[in-house]
Amino acid sequence: MRPRFGNLLAFAGLAALWGLLTLTAPRWARFFREPLATRTADDPAAATGDVAPSRPSSEAQEPQRRINVKLFFQAADRRGLVIEDRTVAFSSDLTRQIRVVVEELIRGSESGSLAPFSSGTRVLDVFVTARGVAYVDLSKEISENWPGGSDSELLSVYSLVNSVSANFPSVRRVQLLVDDHPATTLAGHVDVSRPLTADMTFLAPVALSEASPPPASPAPAPSPAS
Repeated sequence: MRPRFGNLLAFAGLAALWGLLTLTAPRWARFFREPLATRTADDPAAATGDVAPSRPSSEAQEPQRRINVKLFFQAADRRGLVIEDRTVAFSSDLTRQIRVVVEELIRGSESGSLAPFSSGTRVLDVFVTARGVAYVDLSKEISENWPGGSDSELLSVYSLVNSVSANFPSVRRVQLLVDDHPATTLAGHVDVSRPLTADMTFLAPVALSEASPPPASPAPAPSPAS
């Protein structure tokens, strides 16, 4: 076969193939425009052409785990601290969990006890050392406009120390910082320059209304008639 004749045959074949593609293109090109996933007629998105994005299964979150903690507030009717149980969000991070407890303490009592800190006090930072010392950094509002004297200051300090120590066994002592600096005192009466341990002797005595009433003695049996 001559080269010239072969070239003519190849050119004729290509021309025929191009014509075939041109004629059949409207039939097969639609398959490239349609999505691969099929939609049923009952799907509202099929009528409008809109496809709602599917949510990943990871978005189905479980309910937030919560734990019970004990908060120490100053009693309103007698000297000392009283314990108030509260449910808070759980965190596997120790510093975050301590922060949650202190923030709940700042929020105040839900049963009428006195607030331990001045209004506007905020938690700036919390960190715990390997030796079990929890550093709690509070904003400067804690020392501004202090509402009480030395006794109130003492109970406020141990309201914080006892609340942190009682809920976290790994915390052995609590060091109070004010506005990112070591503090010597909050209102000039109580030394907070060193880490403090919990002291449950500041718990308030049980009020008479909280004491259990004595058991009633049985009534005497009536004497038989003679």
